[in-house]
Amino acid sequence: MKPTVSDALGHVLVWSAAAIVLFAAFVLYGLGGWDYYRTPVAMRNYAPAYRLLRPSGYAGHLFGVGGFVLMLVPVAYSIRKKMTRLRQAGSIKTWLEVHIFCGILGPVLVTFHTSFKFNGIISVAYWSMVIVGLSGFVGRYLYVRIPRGLRGIELTHDELDARATALNQELAAAALPVALVAKVAAFEERLTPPSGKTPSLWGLFLGEITMRRDFVALQRELEHAGLGADLLHEAAHVIAERAALIRQTAYLEKTKPLFDMWHIFHMPLVYVMFAIVLVHVVVTLYMGYIPFVG
Repeated sequence: MKPTVSDALGHVLVWSAAAIVLFAAFVLYGLGGWDYYRTPVAMRNYAPAYRLLRPSGYAGHLFGVGGFVLMLVPVAYSIRKKMTRLRQAGSIKTWLEVHIFCGILGPVLVTFHTSFKFNGIISVAYWSMVIVGLSGFVGRYLYVRIPRGLRGIELTHDELDARATALNQELAAAALPVALVAKVAAFEERLTPPSGKTPSLWGLFLGEITMRRDFVALQRELEHAGLGADLLHEAAHVIAERAALIRQTAYLEKTKPLFDMWHIFHMPLVYVMFAIVLVHVVVTLYMGYIPFVG
């Protein structure tokens, strides 16, 4: 089965988690951060790692600059989507993967830059950043439920129908026993709301849990049917992809407006965050705290 956008974005979350663990381990154990961050704020200037890890220290400044640069990458992603001249500069899917990776790792670097002290006006930017990051997971959830091609381009209804037909032909070619074919059909029928009924938010967010549970049960039945390993693997993948496509198509009219609403909420927080960060950088330079000096 061909990799999907959802698979790719799932992988980038794994890579992001791995990068965070490695970075945190390096700071906490390689740079002495474990003892420094556990020291009370009033006593930290006596800690061995104080000059290195304080916000104005060499590493602390580097974390701040690095985090800020990483958070600028999502801005490049937005520009890539809007400018027609950049449409050949990589697929939307690849840009989105980079966007997610930088959007997760950047706030982690900024958090270490703050030395876990959140006060003053900069705390508004920090918590805006946190909310932006958390809302990004909501946006990702909605994004992967809008059917898209391998390059991340949204599919039309005709393309969805063509893909569903192709998957149906692949499933028919598997020559499953009649009893299993009936169970697959019943499984797919439960994926969509009744005809004429508007899809609900409950069905969008929680219906997927039921789908996964039913798919696991169906997969067990495929295993017990005595199918060969290759046929079992292929049939399970085709059924899973077709099931995801059916749900995405059924809830498309609900998902797209939610994604648009999320964008309206998400973007103002991004602007607030960058505005305050810009003020922070200007004031820091004005006060003489030159990065990597002193």
